[in-house]
Amino acid sequence: MKTMQDWLDAYGVSHQNPSNKLIHWFCVPLIFFTIIGLLSRIPTQQLGADYLAFHGYLHIGTLLLIFGLMFFLRLSKTMAFFMALISLLVLWGVKEVNVHFPQQALFLYLLVFILAWVGQFIGHKIEGEKPSFFDDLKFLLIGPAWLMSFILNKIGVKY
Repeated sequence: MKTMQDWLDAYGVSHQNPSNKLIHWFCVPLIFFTIIGLLSRIPTQQLGADYLAFHGYLHIGTLLLIFGLMFFLRLSKTMAFFMALISLLVLWGVKEVNVHFPQQALFLYLLVFILAWVGQFIGHKIEGEKPSFFDDLKFLLIGPAWLMSFILNKIGVKY
């Protein structure tokens, strides 16, 4: 089984160019946020319960975050903890967008999602490497953790 560092190192191979790295600092969080936002817009009444009743925090996007955190928990409790904090911030942000812009939320999420992916592909064109997730979809989870690893290293937290 790969370790957290193995995943981060493998992701880092196609993220060496400073311009690509900078683009990732903007686009990865936006993609992470908009995926959860888009999933939050899926009606859940068909599931037999109103998941939005818990103040807008429980939806299909929440389920994806839980599965992602379980993945990180197997690799590193520290990284799982910090990704949980980021996930809570994302859930709060998504709830705020959904509450304050209920009619425009879907369009906003889609627009930002598409623009962020365009940015990602521009970054990888500059890098001269294909995006990591073409090799393994789990790299879509690793992208945000890769950025978090830089923050944790900067503040001296071992993961």
